[in-house]
Amino acid sequence: MVSPKVAIVILNWNGRKYLEAFLPFVLQTTYANKEVILADNASTDDSIDFVKINFPDVSIISLEKNLGFASGYNAALKLVEADYYVLLNSDVEVSPDWVEPVIEWMETDKSIGAAQPKILSYADRGLFEYAGAAGGWMDNFGYPFARGRVFETCEKDLGQYDDAAPVFWASGAALFVRAKVYHQLQGLDAYFFAHMEEIDFCWRAQLAGHRIFFCPQSVVYHVGAGTLQKESKRKLFLNFRNNLIMLYKNLPLAQSLWKIPFRLLLDLVSAFKFLVDGKPALTITVFKSHLAFFYWALFKKRVSVFPNAKGQKLMGWYSQSIVWKYFVSGKKTFTEIIGRKI
Repeated sequence: MVSPKVAIVILNWNGRKYLEAFLPFVLQTTYANKEVILADNASTDDSIDFVKINFPDVSIISLEKNLGFASGYNAALKLVEADYYVLLNSDVEVSPDWVEPVIEWMETDKSIGAAQPKILSYADRGLFEYAGAAGGWMDNFGYPFARGRVFETCEKDLGQYDDAAPVFWASGAALFVRAKVYHQLQGLDAYFFAHMEEIDFCWRAQLAGHRIFFCPQSVVYHVGAGTLQKESKRKLFLNFRNNLIMLYKNLPLAQSLWKIPFRLLLDLVSAFKFLVDGKPALTITVFKSHLAFFYWALFKKRVSVFPNAKGQKLMGWYSQSIVWKYFVSGKKTFTEIIGRKI
């Protein structure tokens, strides 16, 4: 029996140092029927030449300009034929056998449209990493969090989430997705450019009847904040704007009419906190993100590809507020907030 073909696609922009450090680990992947592809987002460093010389087995797709994370992957994956795609960040160290357990799960359960491995910190390998940890969840007002990471609190990996479980979203740092599902959903939303696009994709995938899964038998180590630093104004802008767009696209109308105004109010609280903390530029960025959201809603909006007409049950949805639980009630871990192990 022939194993399904897996295309491991690394989107790169001026990331030669990461390619040098982490591509050797990707090439040691033991899964046989694979292709490793570098999709280069018009880098201005010597990334492409470096890979051609040092890693001749890596296929290269050269994009004419920097299309960002979302459009970059959309453009590249139109040119890739495989049964499964793995969208892998360039700053991720993988284990040799990281592909097999995820593909085995997805081959066994055809309802799984996308999945992620356990994502630990490259700097502290006993700690869950911010971008995905042990699988993503979403609270009632659109705040994403994860099993093992809530806001800035990353838990130690003590095996507390070593169960394969359905989640709301899988991390874009190492996203396994069926090729058919990716194209069925028309890929990532290009308007997002970067940040939140994988959460939006997984939300749409669930609305279309697919499940999102976490596979603990697969482990990777993520550096994180490799392209945009944590307090980058650009990153903050994209996170706030894209989160609002995602809610507008995917929430039922009756919910969006009150949840989005409430979320705007919570954003203003964050803006005030930035001001109090002596970061007025970030306060201004929040207001700019709101203006950009209204511009999108008035002139650029598009309807979600698969509206939730059948009332599809969303896995990994927390029907309360993690803001209240975390900042007011003092609950800092996923298990404390949810109230049970999931």
